[in-house]
Amino acid sequence: MRIQHCLGTALILVAASVSATPAIAKVVCRDVQVVHKVPHKDQHRVAGTAIGAVAGGLLGHQVGGGKGKTLATVGGAVAGGVVGNKVQKAHQDSQTYTTTERRCDEVQD
Repeated sequence: MRIQHCLGTALILVAASVSATPAIAKVVCRDVQVVHKVPHKDQHRVAGTAIGAVAGGLLGHQVGGGKGKTLATVGGAVAGGVVGNKVQKAHQDSQTYTTTERRCDEVQD
């Protein structure tokens, strides 16, 4: 009787393991558009700062006389440098290119 009980339990376990099918994994792929910034040699925007400073200094030099002229020149150079830096940054940030990349994920069915 004990052997029959063990055999019956064993058959039930075998039948349960045979009928349970493992989950099948499949790979799902899709194309994704990726936007990249164009790399620049002048990352610190020295050219924009320098050009802006010179232009601002020249404009500031046209204003006032004596010590006021010197102050206007320095102020114009500083303001022009800041503006030139911001203009170059905006220009560099707007330069991008797009690539298509294939992304794949494994999903359980």
